[in-house]
Amino acid sequence: MASPISLSSSSSTRRSSSRALPYDGPKLANIVCGVNLNCRFDLQLIARHCRNVEYCPKRFKAAIIRTREPKATALVFEGGKMQMLGARSVDDAKLACRKFARMLQKLGYEPRTEGFNVQNMVAHADTKMVVRLEGLHAENWRWTQFEPELFPGLFFQMMQPNMKTLVFAKGKVVLLGGKEEGDFEKAMQNLYPLLVQYRKT
Repeated sequence: MASPISLSSSSSTRRSSSRALPYDGPKLANIVCGVNLNCRFDLQLIARHCRNVEYCPKRFKAAIIRTREPKATALVFEGGKMQMLGARSVDDAKLACRKFARMLQKLGYEPRTEGFNVQNMVAHADTKMVVRLEGLHAENWRWTQFEPELFPGLFFQMMQPNMKTLVFAKGKVVLLGGKEEGDFEKAMQNLYPLLVQYRKT
């Protein structure tokens, strides 16, 4: 049984990392990050005077602000915390953060961005092959969860890097929990040789 730990240090993985592997991606799909704006906000005021804002305090205690370029969504809380999601790169997330801060400046606030941190990243890839999920689960049950009657994907816990992946029978892979953009390429370089062993022919 091949474990995620031993797989990361195998010779097949080292050979794979030195050449182009036949899969598409990984491509970043979403970045979740947070920042402290060091300022208290009147969310009703923001909802009245900013475009593309949703605020319904009975449902959610934050104002939801959207920007198209770069495409991102901010959750602005009264105490000055801001959560952002939807950006496709860390640079876009930082740019969106500055853009949201400028929007709030125009309302008379003086936000000071502090403690920007990436909390989660999601990426996807396509292995271009059909994977026998039953076999993958049966021989790697310690690191997988697979209940096809409830959900068609197989959850695989990787150790190097430490993240969860979601593998579908048609070869699509969703990678969850990355902290740096390079984590996803490392994950695919480690995961792909294992999936090849369960390729459906």
